Amino acid sequence: MNQDMSILSLVLQASFVVQIVMAGLLIVSLISWTVIFGKVVGLKRVRGQNEGFEREFWSGRSLTELQQAATAAKTTAPMERIFASGMREFLKLRDRRLDAAAQLDGARRAMRASFQRELDVIESNLSFLGTVASVSPYVGLFGTVWGIMHAFVGLANLQQVSLATVAPGIAEALVATAIGLFAAIPAVIAYNRFARDIDRIAIQLETFIEEFSNILQRNAGQPAAR
Repeated sequence: MNQDMSILSLVLQASFVVQIVMAGLLIVSLISWTVIFGKVVGLKRVRGQNEGFEREFWSGRSLTELQQAATAAKTTAPMERIFASGMREFLKLRDRRLDAAAQLDGARRAMRASFQRELDVIESNLSFLGTVASVSPYVGLFGTVWGIMHAFVGLANLQQVSLATVAPGIAEALVATAIGLFAAIPAVIAYNRFARDIDRIAIQLETFIEEFSNILQRNAGQPAAR
């Protein structure tokens, strides 16, 4: 007897629990791809904004002008927000006539706090991809094990068992593992790529903090910031 062994037919013929597992994995895969595309666009925008501000920072404009531009702008780069927080704290402490070391230490602490906030935003949804990458294969395996158990329970009522009677049930169950891998593999690749890109952005921001701190150190205690 000929049986329809297409993927759609196997999914429709699978047990209810396996269908739930498959549906859940497909939904997670769809969300994962949405996060991946959003992260690609977001990280590209962050890199472009940081590079643009860095060029502006080293173009020769005064720190006061850069701070005013950062305050007036509706959309700013993470590096620009770090600069603004450090500059704002530096000017506040300078107005209080604190010593140079206190001015520099306060500016650095403000920039480190801003850096951590920016990094938290940049890393958003990265843990979701890591969870999908690590959990999806096991969820698919659970669906496969359940489907195979269901298939063998059904075969217990048959007097004659052949490969033709066993194959459909096992094939239905294995589809769950395939869907689990379909959800996990892109998430693994994207997670590793994004983690590497975020590390590079973090290094760029930390380097800027050190360079800006050196500038502030030379100007600490002076009436003008630059």
